[in-house]
Amino acid sequence: MTIDVTAYVDDRPEEGIFRVNRAIFTDEQVFEAEMARIFEGGWVFLGLAAQVPAPHDFFTTFAGRVPIMVQRDGAGALRAFVNSCPHKGARLAQTQSGNARLHVCPYHSWSFDSAGRSKAVKWQKAGCYSAAFDQQDHGLAAMPRFENYRGFLFGSLSANVPPLADYLGEAAKLLDLVADQSEDGVELVPGQVTFTYQANWKLQLENCSDAYHFTSAHPSYIRVLERRQQEASGEVVASVWENSDYWKEETKGVGGGSYSFPNGHVLNWGVFGITPAIPLYESAAVLAERHGEGKRDWMFNMRNLTIFPNLQVAENASSQLRVIRPLGPGLTEMRTWCIAPVGESAAARRQRIRQYEDFFNPTGMATPDDTVSYENCQIGYAGTVDPWLQGYARGMTASVAGGNRFSDRIGMNPARSVLADSQLCDETLYHAYYRAWVARMEGAA
Repeated sequence: MTIDVTAYVDDRPEEGIFRVNRAIFTDEQVFEAEMARIFEGGWVFLGLAAQVPAPHDFFTTFAGRVPIMVQRDGAGALRAFVNSCPHKGARLAQTQSGNARLHVCPYHSWSFDSAGRSKAVKWQKAGCYSAAFDQQDHGLAAMPRFENYRGFLFGSLSANVPPLADYLGEAAKLLDLVADQSEDGVELVPGQVTFTYQANWKLQLENCSDAYHFTSAHPSYIRVLERRQQEASGEVVASVWENSDYWKEETKGVGGGSYSFPNGHVLNWGVFGITPAIPLYESAAVLAERHGEGKRDWMFNMRNLTIFPNLQVAENASSQLRVIRPLGPGLTEMRTWCIAPVGESAAARRQRIRQYEDFFNPTGMATPDDTVSYENCQIGYAGTVDPWLQGYARGMTASVAGGNRFSDRIGMNPARSVLADSQLCDETLYHAYYRAWVARMEGAA
């Protein structure tokens, strides 16, 4: 299938133009090509090693349309397989997670151990099989590429991909900020949420990096925070709408910015400071001693990280891991978890969960606002009188090559960066998404 990418992404940086066509979110052929070339043709995030802590533990997920099972074998080694019996193709493991020394296919009872090896073909001796069949490997098909970066597990259904370290590049230093919050790494807080929204997967990709929508889409959340602050202090709190940096035209200070990396990885960030409002506060001194103040301070910044195409780590009100699974041009599944440093105190964990409940998940005060906006966009994409969207222009004159004094604090060298006050709300970081999209859709590894 040949896709003319210029019909969907108009990228002319020398003219100050970057536009995306509405059809990129609705076209069936585009979606099929995305599945084949992006989700089934390159690196995708699968899950955390912490999801399978013990021998024979497993979890299931997808790489595009392909069911995947990640499991520890009896010796504790991590492996990833296509979750499909080689006999008739039936899905083998049918639960999201579990512990199994042996997987038995529910269709014809072929069985496999936790290392993916065939243990029995039912009634094989009576089967009148040919010698050629007997000589075949009847084990599960391993993912052609599977790697672990500091507990973050990635796989590819194509062997023709660069090493994971090269794919992540400098963006790996942002995963380090998550993993290094504890000497024992990061874990999932028990429980997860899976939900769908009726819109394209790239809307979630963009929204995680979108500072521009916050005060427009989430006024109820802002007002709740104002009311809580007023109740705690006993004083009238000035309205965010009137006095926040989001609305002060004269604000000149740096409130945050964005970083873009090769292969479509991006970060939107803001300065939070070392504050008790963040559950990590109890570890501030230890983290500075262990990693230096620069890296410690970055752990306290608001950070919305996307590792293209399907992993997002949002650290703002709390800490959330998101896995994006496209189901159709207008349907997307989200699997989300609260994540936390291993070994934090009960008080910090309680604060993390309460703040997580406030903001995230379909029952929180932010996610419903966002998903309704995605669905409104999907409906609006039918308006093709002017097919080119204008939502990619903010920050074009502020974007510069390389990093800045903030990325220097952790020795990180992004491809491009933007520094600004809180009202700029850079949109040029989306360019990294769509340049990676173009490269993958054109077949580049």
